[in-house]
Amino acid sequence: MAVARSFHGHPVSRADRRAARHLLALPAALLLGMVIAVTAYIAYVLWPRWPAPPVSPDAPSIPVVVAGVSFNVPPAAIRQRVQRRAGTHERLDLAFLWPSLQPPDPAVRLAPVASAHALDRVFMTIVASDNAMSPADRVRTIYPRYLDTRIGTGPGGLAARPFRDGTPYQGEDLIYDSASADGFVTRCTSDGPGPTLGICLYDARVGSADITVRFPRIWLEDWRRVANGLNQLVKSLRAGAT
Repeated sequence: MAVARSFHGHPVSRADRRAARHLLALPAALLLGMVIAVTAYIAYVLWPRWPAPPVSPDAPSIPVVVAGVSFNVPPAAIRQRVQRRAGTHERLDLAFLWPSLQPPDPAVRLAPVASAHALDRVFMTIVASDNAMSPADRVRTIYPRYLDTRIGTGPGGLAARPFRDGTPYQGEDLIYDSASADGFVTRCTSDGPGPTLGICLYDARVGSADITVRFPRIWLEDWRRVANGLNQLVKSLRAGAT
C-alpha cells in the first residue's frame, strides 16, 4: 500500500492531511462570510420600505427635513395627507391662517370667498433648490431683463414695475420697497374681473430649501405687517429644528 509522503520524503499522516485541508478551508470560509455580509448589507439598504403612516392632524409639531434643512411643522398645516409624517420629504405643501399664523382646522373645508379681504390664509411650498438661482439673485440679475421701464406706485406706497408682454412673467408686476436695496420684494398678478384675485409670490431660501408663499395682492396695503408675518412664520417653522 502506498504511503503519502511530504516534499522531504517523510510519511504524511491522516491527521496532517486533515490539518492541511482545514488550513485551506479557512480562507474560503472567511471569503464566503465576507460575501454573505456584503450581500446582506446591500439587501438591507436597497430593500423597499413602506413610509411611516400619516400622523393625526391634531398631533404636536413633527420634525421634517427638506433638502437637508430641518423644520418643525404642525401636522394640521400640511395640506397633503401623504406628507403628514415625520422624516425626509422632497416637497411640503402647507397652509396657515392669517394673521394668526396658526394651522387651520383640518375639519373645516376652505369655502369660496367673495373678496380678497375675506381670504384668511397663506399657502406655503417648501422644495429643494436643486442649485437654482437664489431669490435675491433672480431679483438682481434675471428680472431686470424682462421688466418694463415704467415704475408706478403700488399698494402701501411700494414701487410697482410691470413685466413686459411676451416675457415669461407677462401679466405680473414686481412690487418692492424702493427705500431699501435688500427690502421686501414680491411678484404679483393683478386682480381680474369679478372674484378673480391678484396673487403674490414671496420667495425665500433657507439653506438648500426654497420657500414660496402665496397670498392676496390686496394685503400689500399693509405690506409691513405682511413682511413681518411671513418672516415670523418661517422662523417659527425653524424653531427648535436641528
